[in-house]
Amino acid sequence: MSEFKSLTLRVRWDEAEFDYLDQTQLPDREVWRTCRTHEDAAEAIENMRVRGAPLIGAVAALGVWLAHERGEDTRKAVQRLRNTRPTAYNLHWALDRMERTDDPRREAQRILEEDVRTNKRIGEHGARLLPDSDECTVLTHCNAGALACVDWGTALGVVRTAVQQGKNVHVIATETRPVQQGARLTCWELHRDNIPVTLIPDTAVGYVMTQGEIDAVIVGADRIALDGSVANKIGTYQIALLAHEHDIPFYVAAPTSTIDPNAKTADDIPIEHRPEEEVKTVRGVKIAPDEVPALNPAFDITPPELIDAIITEKGVIKPEHVASALHSTD
Repeated sequence: MSEFKSLTLRVRWDEAEFDYLDQTQLPDREVWRTCRTHEDAAEAIENMRVRGAPLIGAVAALGVWLAHERGEDTRKAVQRLRNTRPTAYNLHWALDRMERTDDPRREAQRILEEDVRTNKRIGEHGARLLPDSDECTVLTHCNAGALACVDWGTALGVVRTAVQQGKNVHVIATETRPVQQGARLTCWELHRDNIPVTLIPDTAVGYVMTQGEIDAVIVGADRIALDGSVANKIGTYQIALLAHEHDIPFYVAAPTSTIDPNAKTADDIPIEHRPEEEVKTVRGVKIAPDEVPALNPAFDITPPELIDAIITEKGVIKPEHVASALHSTD
């Protein structure tokens, strides 16, 4: 295989370079940028031009492959890439695999191909949870779709599979402050695929739930602890609380590669804090006084008692069974 193409990546294996879709430019423009070094890959991850735990892992793996192809010290490349974003566990999972391999090109290929197959299986398992009603409405937060992965998606992969099966699914997407992944990315890719989507402010979730319009909440994950605690985009925790209050099922869709075997509880999950400018500006436009400080945690933790199930490629599991899913071969 000399080339790999997906919604987010175009890899030219024989030329030792790859292109990625710059997500900071969406929905205004579809801009593709080229990576020729592991530093290019690291900067793309740090600046959130690529984002989403599975895609971060895939791009990091490609970065190590580029370092190998250029005759560079892959150990230094791995360390540089590990330091890009602390919370997403798929980053470390992919880099661990690249450190162990004798064939970086083939291992990177496997990681990309496995991601698509894994997401399709997540979609198949998760679609069974959605009701066969005249219309099923799913609320999602941030972007856990094809843009967050190599392709297909996790939370939105469930939606895509359900639509393929003939279910009439309507998505409600939160805007997802501070950098609007829901408004910019989830709405863009669902509209592109002709899947009905309605955008709401983050602060409208409670109101919408009181109207009885939500059948299920499905979100992705950046890291899952062994006790079933889930780190996901900031704002997920309060949505889980609201879902619990209104008796709406709350599901997390994620591959088992997002489970951190070294994180026993939420206390073991590092939370990334990003620059305050992301809060004080909207796409470069100032919305707060320079003198006022801002707090910008990128993720929060949803405890297992607020999660009805975690949808993995191995099946639908209860949060308390996360540890056993790591060793399951199903």
